[in-house]
Amino acid sequence: MQTHWVMDYETLTDCFLGVFEHYKTDEVKVFTICRLRNDLPAFIEFLEECQQNNQWHISFNGLNFDSQITQFIMINKTKLSWMTADEAAHEIYKKAQDCIARQNQRQFQEWSERKLFIKQIDVFRLNHWDNPAKSSSLKWIQVNMDWHNVQDMPIDHTQSIRTVEDLQMIAKYCRNDVSSTKEVMKKSSKLIALRGTLTDTYNIPLYSASEPKISKELFLYFLAKRTGIDKWELKDMRTYRSEIRVKDLILPYVEFNDIQVFQDLLENFKQLVIKPGQTRGGFKYSINYRGVKTDFGLGGVHGAKKGVYVSGDGMIIMSSDVKSFYPNLAIRNQWSPAHLPKAAFCDLYEWFYDERLKIPKKDPRNYVYKIILNSTYGLSNDEHSFLYDPEFTMRITINGQLSLMLLYTMLAEGVPGAVPIMTNTDGVEMMIPESQLEKYMGICAIWEKMTKLVLEHDKYQKLIVPDVNNYIGVFEYKELSKENWEEKQKENPDDLFKIEDGKFYYAPTKCKGRFEFKDLALHKNKSFQIIPKAIFYYFVHGVDPHKFLPENRNIFDYMGGVKVRGDWKFMENEITNGELLETELQRTIRYYISDQGSKIIKVNKSDGRKINVVSGRWLQTVYNKHEAKPFEEYGINDQFYLERIFKELKSIAPEDFNHQMSLF
Repeated sequence: MQTHWVMDYETLTDCFLGVFEHYKTDEVKVFTICRLRNDLPAFIEFLEECQQNNQWHISFNGLNFDSQITQFIMINKTKLSWMTADEAAHEIYKKAQDCIARQNQRQFQEWSERKLFIKQIDVFRLNHWDNPAKSSSLKWIQVNMDWHNVQDMPIDHTQSIRTVEDLQMIAKYCRNDVSSTKEVMKKSSKLIALRGTLTDTYNIPLYSASEPKISKELFLYFLAKRTGIDKWELKDMRTYRSEIRVKDLILPYVEFNDIQVFQDLLENFKQLVIKPGQTRGGFKYSINYRGVKTDFGLGGVHGAKKGVYVSGDGMIIMSSDVKSFYPNLAIRNQWSPAHLPKAAFCDLYEWFYDERLKIPKKDPRNYVYKIILNSTYGLSNDEHSFLYDPEFTMRITINGQLSLMLLYTMLAEGVPGAVPIMTNTDGVEMMIPESQLEKYMGICAIWEKMTKLVLEHDKYQKLIVPDVNNYIGVFEYKELSKENWEEKQKENPDDLFKIEDGKFYYAPTKCKGRFEFKDLALHKNKSFQIIPKAIFYYFVHGVDPHKFLPENRNIFDYMGGVKVRGDWKFMENEITNGELLETELQRTIRYYISDQGSKIIKVNKSDGRKINVVSGRWLQTVYNKHEAKPFEEYGINDQFYLERIFKELKSIAPEDFNHQMSLF
């Protein structure tokens, strides 16, 4: 069996500790360098063995930190070996501080991935948790994957280690981090396997690559082959622009005859002059059309009319999405970043699209081509990418919005009885008379011919829409074989299933925004999952929340998670025997709402500002360490969760829930 190691380091001023756990077994190795114990010779021997036997290190943010420490120790092994344990630990600590400083200043680390003696898999980087939009510490991931122990470092890194008990405490903490990193590795196994295949196929180190990096590297690889331009030359290419005049970008077919609000929208876009680097919030415009408020920006269009929509009484809910919308806008209109050969770029982009169509969705290559197609336009607005040309980005996003609004108005004006519901970046949802379906599809065909784009259609039997970013959709029943039907039940037990006339039917569901609870990405906040679950089960399965909660007693579904950064801290305020006790808490907290507990308060260290983590009368119980016991012993306050559930239900369908709210 191959041997690789999941690992983590703790570096203090006078103590270094490294923990390694076999990636498949429970074997653990612990190395300590401090005045109480000096494992440096054994540790160096272990690292050299890893290098010689091609044993990889698997870490959380290891490329920016742990791997750099490893490299430093291996390069300076002779110098460190002559030092006392205290001195060696302090040298390692200084290198650790250098790594942290470089990371904070967004500088490259001393050794690139290619130069490291020991190969690495960084689950932090491959999951793209280094992206500000997904930024996540290991502690936050522990909260979101229901880890049994969410624990911050128990001793400050500047504190001196004086006792064996201190050392054991740090080792226990570090082992917990390693074990949770191993769990992240398991949850990322398909991502790792895919990156391994890509690395072997193209001889590009992609084991720790995020999706945008995969897209960038593979597009670069194929473009270099297609154009004959050396990839290092391509990497340095960019198109910089001082301004972008939007009127020069708009496609000629975009016209809104006799609809004043859309004519005004088009005119506002035409007058727009964009300064690259200032695109965030660079354009905001809203309209109200047919009762739907729709917002426009430089990145996309979003609009929705709140309500619960149900097919029936001669009405159906249509959903029409543009197939690979942004990639196909570029492909069909022969757009490319100005510094790249247009024919080569467009041919290659279209090749990725065509190849993906030939490959089954379960084939990993399908996913790779999807990454490349979807990431390429985004990379064109990234100054660190060889695809950088912000005009190319704006061509896509602005014409995408306007083309979609053209479809939206053609359907709303052309289909008698049409009721617009929602539009979001690449598609529209609309309720229409079933008798007008042929008319609807005919208008879609006209739009497809005009734009050279392709629409994909589906039907909802129910759509629950508080707003454009948060909704629940129940698609129409689809007939399946018995085997596929049974498999779907295993994969998606929350969806709808029925047998009718000896046939097997399945209705898939979709949850977005705050209603997501199925297969939630690990970086997303999963606080109080019982609430979206109860709302889903009410609208989809007709289960009253008063009944749902007692039948769903997974303690982790009742948990909230919070974290602080910068000059803030958490304090727990608890009254015991009439006396207020204040306890400082760690920076990442898991908790639930309880009948008897305390108040968790966020406090600013500089100015003393205080903010309740949960406002109102509710009490909280900190629950960083899991203890399995009968559910009633946790002291969960069901009333809090029910109030939140019914508040949401009332906001969506107020006419149905006024009587329910009187209970609170």
